Amino acid sequence: MTIELKRVVVTGLGAITPLGNTVAEYWEGLISGRNGIAPITLFDASQHDSQIAGEVKGFDPLTYLDRKEAKRMDRFAQFGVSASKQALADAEFVINDLNAEQVGVVIGTGIGGLKVMEEQQEIYLNRGPDRCSPFMVPMMIANMAAGLTAIQTGAKGPNNCTVTACAAGSNAIGDAFRLVQRGYAQAMICGGTEAAVTPLSFAGFCSCRAMSTRNDDPAHASRPFDIGRDGFVMGEGSGILILEELDHALSRGAKIYAEIIGYGMTCDAYHMTNIAPGGEGAARAMSLCLKDAGVTPEQVSYINAHGTSTPVNDPNETAAIKTVFGDHAHRLTVSSTKSMTGHLLGGSGGIEAVASVMAVAHDRVPPTINLVNPDPACDLDYVPNQSRAQTVELAMSNSFGFGGHNVTLLFKKYR
Repeated sequence: MTIELKRVVVTGLGAITPLGNTVAEYWEGLISGRNGIAPITLFDASQHDSQIAGEVKGFDPLTYLDRKEAKRMDRFAQFGVSASKQALADAEFVINDLNAEQVGVVIGTGIGGLKVMEEQQEIYLNRGPDRCSPFMVPMMIANMAAGLTAIQTGAKGPNNCTVTACAAGSNAIGDAFRLVQRGYAQAMICGGTEAAVTPLSFAGFCSCRAMSTRNDDPAHASRPFDIGRDGFVMGEGSGILILEELDHALSRGAKIYAEIIGYGMTCDAYHMTNIAPGGEGAARAMSLCLKDAGVTPEQVSYINAHGTSTPVNDPNETAAIKTVFGDHAHRLTVSSTKSMTGHLLGGSGGIEAVASVMAVAHDRVPPTINLVNPDPACDLDYVPNQSRAQTVELAMSNSFGFGGHNVTLLFKKYR
């Protein structure tokens, strides 16, 4: 039996980020090359090696939730639900009794409700088990951003949570794409969310020496592809897309930002934290994505790189791009928006998909800021320090996670 694959388009966007709490603010921050990294304010980081982060600033969950609801959500879920409501409003998509069973949710996260877990552990140790909150478990479990989004919006279709470390947000979008493409839903709310700027999270990442310690210069700490990079900078927030079956979107007169046409995922099967040599697994994910989309490497205009600003990731991702794109690799524009937002872990694929879609919609490529002295092993066009106007027909978004998870998405200009 042959399944008729449906065309899938992006009709709504939502974003809570270190550069702003709407898509418009986020995009303006990206194209202006604004830095979102600053000293940590969410906890006392004085004992940690890394004391800087891309925190979400000025976020008020009561903009989207009533006070009782907000109190029963960890910060990561607040971000995910809020960005989802933004995206639905942007798409002018109303969920009602007639369509609720055809609208689903997939929202990924790498860590979930770590803040609540840390707070409840302290209560347990200091005041005993009877004082722990009855909401501790439902607040901390990773699937709750997806579950609460459905509860808040009435979406009764397929509902899932991807937990694939830093690839989680992109996996969520790819899985949602498949569900619409194959007719299991008419529309999906999908993306990633994370709120891991917490003491325990920083202790763990600092112990494995993954994070930047450029505490005296946070504005220049996240510097992908630069020879002076010394590790990633943690960020937090959420990026959400509304994916919709094309005919359904056209029937209701929806605006269309872009079409999603490709999804590739692989595993390195190599190491818990390191990338396979030469970015072998990442290259396969990109190749599978191109094959899935039915396009050639030469058709791709722009790659939103995983670009973490770590010594290991950046040259290996560069090598992977060269493997897949050959001579065309040097004609591509490639940039890492993590240079401005930091690394949102499971939320990164969500906000970077938003950035990729906006690049397609507006024919403008965000820069890689803080790229002053390029690493000789990183010799592609990384759009250093200033955004660039160019026609973006196809934009690729890469996400790679601990455990060897590699995900690539491909967005196309809708005509």
